[in-house]
Amino acid sequence: MLDSITPVLLTYNEAPNIGRTLALLAWANDIVVVDSGSTDDTLSILKAHPRVRVFHRALDTHHAQWRYAMHETDIVTPWVLRLDADYQVPKELVSEMARLVPPGSLAAYEAAFDYAVFGRRLATSLYPRKPVLLRLGSFSISDEGHTEGWVVNGAVAQLKARLIHDDWKSMHDWAVAQARYMTRERQKLESRRAGLRDWLRMHPPLMPLAVFFYCLFGKGLLFNGRAGLLYTLQRTIAEGILSVYILEAKLAPAQKAKSDDPS
Repeated sequence: MLDSITPVLLTYNEAPNIGRTLALLAWANDIVVVDSGSTDDTLSILKAHPRVRVFHRALDTHHAQWRYAMHETDIVTPWVLRLDADYQVPKELVSEMARLVPPGSLAAYEAAFDYAVFGRRLATSLYPRKPVLLRLGSFSISDEGHTEGWVVNGAVAQLKARLIHDDWKSMHDWAVAQARYMTRERQKLESRRAGLRDWLRMHPPLMPLAVFFYCLFGKGLLFNGRAGLLYTLQRTIAEGILSVYILEAKLAPAQKAKSDDPS
């Protein structure tokens, strides 16, 4: 089955991650990377791997970038493994994929994730399961706030082995990315909302507080020491940024009206 899979990745200034990720893809005959203008050592690291084909496209949205990566890079295998640059594919997952014999009706495999903080795996996280191994032609990609949505057109099976999310980029890079992501999340909330999560987000500071206590105590990340605390604070700060954006949007019209009042 491994000969039938092409790993596909998006990159932008992923020098702290991409070398580790590629080292675990030695089984792949072809690796497709779409870079959106990296200015660090990402491209030089990619060029050192002869099995990697690098494409360049300026980033507009994640879903448009992924559509390009999946449909305009001349992938010849029937299956693709979609990866972020900070996803690690452990040997257990490689062995499982090698043994797969998917029936013709199967459109995708879904995987769960272990979340790591600088190599230290957490006992749990908020990171969801995702369809990661997909049959070409059996899925569509849509816009979902700061990221993209994947709709699988057919049956989905579950992988037993787990991917590892392990981002080694600096907290400065993380904060800049979150500020950008949460701008898109606010725009999504303005156009559509559903469920308790969106309700909490629209009523600051409920969501940041809920995330803090849920991660640290509900999920037990208190027992993961500094790594668990860092993850908890990251998720709390990310939701806090969104709360600030929502409060700004609610206050700005009032401030404008007040400034326009001649009295």
